[in-house]
Amino acid sequence: MEQSTSPTMLPREVIRRVREIQIRTGRQVADVLAGQYESVFKGRGIEFDEVRPYVPGDDIRTIDWNVTARVGEPYVKRYVEDRQLTLMVMADVSASQDFGSHHRSKREATAELSALLAFSANQNDDKIGLTLFHGNVEQYIPARKGGKHSLRVVREVLAHGQVDAKRSTASPTEKVPSRSKPKRFRRWLPPFGRRTWWRSGRQATNIAGAMEFLMSVSSRKTICFVISDFLDDDYLQPMQSANRKHDVIAVLVTDPSEIDIPAVGLVNLEDAETGEVRQYDTSSSSFREKVVAQSQRRIDSLRRQFVASGIDFIHIDASRDVVDPLVKFFHMRQRRMRR
Repeated sequence: MEQSTSPTMLPREVIRRVREIQIRTGRQVADVLAGQYESVFKGRGIEFDEVRPYVPGDDIRTIDWNVTARVGEPYVKRYVEDRQLTLMVMADVSASQDFGSHHRSKREATAELSALLAFSANQNDDKIGLTLFHGNVEQYIPARKGGKHSLRVVREVLAHGQVDAKRSTASPTEKVPSRSKPKRFRRWLPPFGRRTWWRSGRQATNIAGAMEFLMSVSSRKTICFVISDFLDDDYLQPMQSANRKHDVIAVLVTDPSEIDIPAVGLVNLEDAETGEVRQYDTSSSSFREKVVAQSQRRIDSLRRQFVASGIDFIHIDASRDVVDPLVKFFHMRQRRMRR
């Protein structure tokens, strides 16, 4: 299932963004996240390395009696700390991720967060892998070490679906001229309208399927960051099941215009994932207040559900720096470990 994307085949804009992210996040990893990553994510403890001859002072509980009986003299087992970790970035690449009302889309914010995780893992000699999913798992890159591999993780998140990349720069709303037909804009539909018909038409996001895939390809414990806007249903139980074996962290990515719609008159909002269109009057204060209230309730509900399920939760605003939420997450994990 692993697919390769050559840098020479990528649009110049993607290459430029990868370089920008590499420079910026590289400094942030060195200056801000140094030490926090290692202190929060621990290895599996100790594991067997080899046997060696017994010397006075060794703990007799470490004697390997099978080897001792075979060679006729005492041998002890030697253990070493298993520090190396495996990180898996599971990134939602559905069409709603291409939305961005400010200087970057949700996909670009996901790529920047992926870079911070990948470069932190690389600095600590850990492995990093990538799974891109929507309705199905669309790309899987097994976990490996190395700087070039870390860059590839970032590149693949940005490059996925570039044939439709123009959507990421589209304005979410625009005032409708008088006596003209309301224009159509790609974005996710407000929560109160989406549940009714967001699954129709195109293939829906399938987080549960992504969790099943994780369980099938990861035999050892993996730290898994699930990065999505979580516009899906029936994913909590599969994430709980995966969290019993792995360390699953839910990362919600939102855009400000998904929460607070500006008053610009009549607009047609097109669901980026299903193609469904519905007209709204954004000049209505009651409509805007309803969107804000329900959007905030959704975020609070997701936070409560994940925390109650034992799954850590991070909220990323695509219009803001992604470092602060990650640092807060590290501090929270550190405080919990001290208890």
